[in-house]
Amino acid sequence: MVVWALSGISQTFAQSAPRVIIPSATRSNVPSRQVAPAGRTLYPWKLHINSTTFWVGEQPTQNNPVPNHISSWDLQWARNFGGYDDPDPNRRIASHSTGEFRPKNFVPKLNPFYIALPYNDKTRVGYRPEASRVVPWFNRSTNGKNQSTLKGRWLQVYSNNRSCYAQWEDVGPFVVDDWPYVFGDKRPVNTSNKGAGIDISPAVRDYLGISDSSQLHWRFVEENQVPYGPWKKYGAQQRAVTTNPDLAAQQRYFEYLKKVRDEQFRRKTLQQLQNGQ
Repeated sequence: MVVWALSGISQTFAQSAPRVIIPSATRSNVPSRQVAPAGRTLYPWKLHINSTTFWVGEQPTQNNPVPNHISSWDLQWARNFGGYDDPDPNRRIASHSTGEFRPKNFVPKLNPFYIALPYNDKTRVGYRPEASRVVPWFNRSTNGKNQSTLKGRWLQVYSNNRSCYAQWEDVGPFVVDDWPYVFGDKRPVNTSNKGAGIDISPAVRDYLGISDSSQLHWRFVEENQVPYGPWKKYGAQQRAVTTNPDLAAQQRYFEYLKKVRDEQFRRKTLQQLQNGQ
């Protein structure tokens, strides 16, 4: 059966961890914590993590005292995003057929598939003292400009038999220094909102088909492990597709898979009609 995207939508579990298809590898199930081939990194899954939904432009409330018109790394987040990322399902487009997951009233300038995790590698004057030791990619990501090594990092998020990809764009929920959970094997230290350990955007929520407060699994992935999908349709990701031959090829193959799927569905429906089903 042809699936909608190259992201392991019809995955199963093994040893209590998701078994997923690594997009840039051969199409075989790769269990969690498997040793990666040379030049590849397979990060471990964080299993059964409580999530909450947050969004660009969110106003402060009792459960979320920090407004989200800015992020920990972008003082003009809402402006750069292009507007208010309205979480109301009635005011959003959420279509697996077209790959559109965004507000109805504008096209985002940034990737609407974003998340927040409870660690910030930055302080006002530099990096946290443990950052170079606990952030796996720290030494290959610092560029001498004193910028965060976390902003824009890719995650794979799995729930409800679906898998999508999102970028780390803010810090939370509630905690900013929980590196033993984010990069280690501990559970989140946060106790608010049912001990939430990750904030997800409305686009992630809608793609996975989950509620605003659900359990999910997540792990870090390298950028070259991220397949083409709705998370590459906007902003810098779309610009990269138009200028990178490999990404453009991914997009063309993705569109081909959609056509094959739609044709299979049309034939199945026609056959059912002919058989009087």
